[in-house]
Amino acid sequence: MSVLAIRHGQASFGAENYDQLSERGARQSERLGAWLAQRMPRPQRVLIGAMHRHRQTLEAILSGAELRADSLVPVEVDARLNEFDHRAVVESFVRTNPDHPCANAMQTGAAIQPRAVFQLLLDALQAWARDALTDTPESWRDFATRTHAVANELARDPGCDAWVITSGGVLSQWAQQALDVPSVRSVELNLSIRNSAVCEFHPLGQRLRLGSWNSLPHLPIDDGLWTHF
Repeated sequence: MSVLAIRHGQASFGAENYDQLSERGARQSERLGAWLAQRMPRPQRVLIGAMHRHRQTLEAILSGAELRADSLVPVEVDARLNEFDHRAVVESFVRTNPDHPCANAMQTGAAIQPRAVFQLLLDALQAWARDALTDTPESWRDFATRTHAVANELARDPGCDAWVITSGGVLSQWAQQALDVPSVRSVELNLSIRNSAVCEFHPLGQRLRLGSWNSLPHLPIDDGLWTHF
């Protein structure tokens, strides 16, 4: 049994509604669908988060694979696979640290400055992980608990292969648990994962363990489709 865990395609960073795929994100996901159709067996379970970008990624994968939705097993929508509210975490961090040099890097409509965005996210997520932010909708511990619960349930169902479409924060929580590393590593894993990346997990005991991380076998490096956000 294996779990093929997929990060959604590029969403609409900087737009008023982040929770939708960009044109590039749709292309990434279609390319992944074509690769999956050629290289991987049909899954026996398909799970997605309840966010719009998760559903759109699945639809684009199916389009690229030239499959209809009803040709797969019924899709299981599980809100525990939803991403944390990254805007709320960043806004909480900026309220506490208004003089941070990258405080404005994620304002709606702002030009994307990758180094500034990365630094702001890194500092905000590390603060969240050490419980230094007290006014977020969800604590780091609660986020970890709900995401780990899905991974553990999959580990106890070793008889079938599954596809899971979710977000980078969820996948980094799974990797943290699989590797038994501290929260600071989870933050770094979160910021490393690319859009439409494929990760493999396998059950061992009562846990999922990591087989591969952040792979883009469907995207050549020179086609302009490697993105982190």
